[in-house]
Amino acid sequence: MRYQRQQPPGCGGCLLIVALLVLVTGGAPALINLLGFLFFSGIAGILLFVALFWGFTYWMQKQVSVYESSQTESHNRFVWLLVHILVKIAQLDDHVSRDEVQTIQRFFQQNLRYNQTQMAWVKNVIKEATSSTETLESLLQEFRSTFAYEPRLILLELIYQIVYLKDPVPENELQKARQIATFLEISAYDQRTIEAKYQYHRQRATATSEENAGRYYATLGLDPGTDMETIKKAYRQLSMKYHPDKVAHLGVEFKGIAEEKMKEINAAYDYFKKKYAD
Repeated sequence: MRYQRQQPPGCGGCLLIVALLVLVTGGAPALINLLGFLFFSGIAGILLFVALFWGFTYWMQKQVSVYESSQTESHNRFVWLLVHILVKIAQLDDHVSRDEVQTIQRFFQQNLRYNQTQMAWVKNVIKEATSSTETLESLLQEFRSTFAYEPRLILLELIYQIVYLKDPVPENELQKARQIATFLEISAYDQRTIEAKYQYHRQRATATSEENAGRYYATLGLDPGTDMETIKKAYRQLSMKYHPDKVAHLGVEFKGIAEEKMKEINAAYDYFKKKYAD
């Protein structure tokens, strides 16, 4: 028979030993007093726990309210619509899984670097969105009528980023992203640029020079082999569309998204400048 380590006695065993000692040394009255003390101490502990939990919840709600009040109406509405749209896309299979909710949360936490207060706000919006009866079409309609072209590009970027977090990418969600681009009146060129970028995004750092060139062409929305004059024209167009100042009213985090996009555009352009200079 294999030796098994004995588990130490639990809390119940300790209490039983203490109760027996009190009974032996102090009799029944002492045991009754002990039991009364433990009973009321337990209630007090539960009440204290409830009070602390309620206090923390109230404090967090207060922090969320203060944060929400400190942001512009455009920022709050943008995030609200964004979360609702992402949840509706996740509901295409009539069910929002825990993984899908966590994917949306990770996006805000990791990509937008939201802190605890901001994440509490996002979680509230996600909870609201999962039970909302609003349709994806009505949400997109409001987004299109509320925001200019540049914020719509940011929305489409975020939708593709969420969709491409899944491996493999669900074809129905990819088709829905393309339909959303059309509905938001995003040009075919811009839609192709965004989708192509994420198609190449999964390449490893060990990609060949040819694969890198393909990725940079995709970043600029161009076909391989495009001449330098066309590359310059595409670079200028994208630089104007993704200029961070055009989405600054949405908040610093979304201005950061535009800045990251500009870095990608600049890197692609620098690659071709060096390529054609050689």
